[in-house]
Amino acid sequence: MSIFSRLTDIVNSNVNSLLDRAEDPEKMARLMIQEMEDTLIEVRSSSVKAIADKKDIEKKLISLETSQTEWAEKAEFALSKDRDDLAKGALVAKRRIEEQAQALKNELSFIDESLAKSGDDLAKLQTKLDEAKAKKKSMEIRLNTAEKRVKLRKTTYDGRVDDALARYDNLERKITELDAEADSYDLGRKKTLSDEFSELEADSEVADELASLKVKMAKSKK
Repeated sequence: MSIFSRLTDIVNSNVNSLLDRAEDPEKMARLMIQEMEDTLIEVRSSSVKAIADKKDIEKKLISLETSQTEWAEKAEFALSKDRDDLAKGALVAKRRIEEQAQALKNELSFIDESLAKSGDDLAKLQTKLDEAKAKKKSMEIRLNTAEKRVKLRKTTYDGRVDDALARYDNLERKITELDAEADSYDLGRKKTLSDEFSELEADSEVADELASLKVKMAKSKK
């Protein structure tokens, strides 16, 4: 799947807008980054070839300039020997070399323009790539945060807390019912002689403890 049809589409694209409108933003971001990286490789490869061609042309121009100088010197030498015909031939050869050199200079100028544009395109493309990567990273962070929140909510509301509370309520109710059952055995039952003596002993113990406490408090006030 190709998102962009050419380099100009990438440079002129609004990365954030494209991703915000995408049905699957994460997938779209991956595809965009892959296509941008592939395009970067292609542009750099073209630039490498252009630079190599430029160096070859520069070498040829140096060689042609040397040849021009040599033919010019030969023309002067021929004239010094009154050989106009040879001098004319040397100048013709020099002219042909000049034409070749001019053609190479024109080609060199074209290559320089192409390299300048490629450099500009590479800078813009790298900016778009960085933008896409930053957007993808932001989406990954948001997705990770959202997943953690969902997991937390599931843990909190998956029923385990409610079950625990329900079990506690049931236990408390069970204890209450057992207490009530114990109390029910005393309903309608008359106190036995032993029960009355037990109560009397308990009351006596409380009375003795109360008297001791009063004596203690009285001493502390003196």
